[in-house]
Amino acid sequence: HKLSVAPEMDIMEYCRREWRGNTPVAKKMRKGYEAVAQKFQSIRRVRGDNYCALRATLFQALSQATQLPSWLHSEDFTMLSENLLSKYDWIKQWQLKEKLGRKMGKISDEIKEYLILLRKKWKSISEIKGPIEKQEACDKLFKNEEEEYSLYEALKFLMLSTAIKLYNDDKNGMRVPVFSWLLFARDTSSNPCQLMHNHLNHIGHSGGLEQVEMFLLAYTLQYTIQVYRLYKHSTDEFITLYPNDPEEDWPVVTLITEDDRHYNIPVRMYQETML
Repeated sequence: HKLSVAPEMDIMEYCRREWRGNTPVAKKMRKGYEAVAQKFQSIRRVRGDNYCALRATLFQALSQATQLPSWLHSEDFTMLSENLLSKYDWIKQWQLKEKLGRKMGKISDEIKEYLILLRKKWKSISEIKGPIEKQEACDKLFKNEEEEYSLYEALKFLMLSTAIKLYNDDKNGMRVPVFSWLLFARDTSSNPCQLMHNHLNHIGHSGGLEQVEMFLLAYTLQYTIQVYRLYKHSTDEFITLYPNDPEEDWPVVTLITEDDRHYNIPVRMYQETML
């Protein structure tokens, strides 16, 4: 079993190994890593396929989870795929992950299975009290490819569900976050059906998450995703928050990226010393 999230190593050691030269880019990256190292001791490298933004975010969320998010509690959570498919016929073209040697069931049943798995794993990991045991449970889950990729399918479907709600809210004159306008202002995703066909169906297969989809992911999970964007060091975009006006009670997960495509995870935050 390959571990999707590598064991931790010292951040500056990692930086020295990756960025040896004296090019302007290498210097900027080293500065960026030095800034992150003021807050975090170690880094865990995340497997670099097209799921890496989902993987890094979910891994961080689970490894610090102490309770089920409210949206995972709701009664109709597991009925989501049936409810949406009954209203929107085009969702039948949802691209499910390839399953070897297994005939496809009804698409709503497959997705329901993934949603139930997400709730089950989140619940069991959030109930583990000891930080070491919690970390071990996360590592174990992210070694199990079948389960891990099923969780990403659940997340993608939840992103579609959130996008549909935002789109309808906007059409009905309700207030929606700014990123929602940007999401549907793209030529390739002027409505949720196009978003599914041209973007969500490709995540994990031929593409990762674009910036505006990081907002959608954060909004879907009701988590603030804080990202150190190393190539933006010494600009005001060095630390970017998705969404940029988060709800105060949303938990925060932190990621690191060198290029807005691949994401790694900083761990072992230094305790803030109280003055």
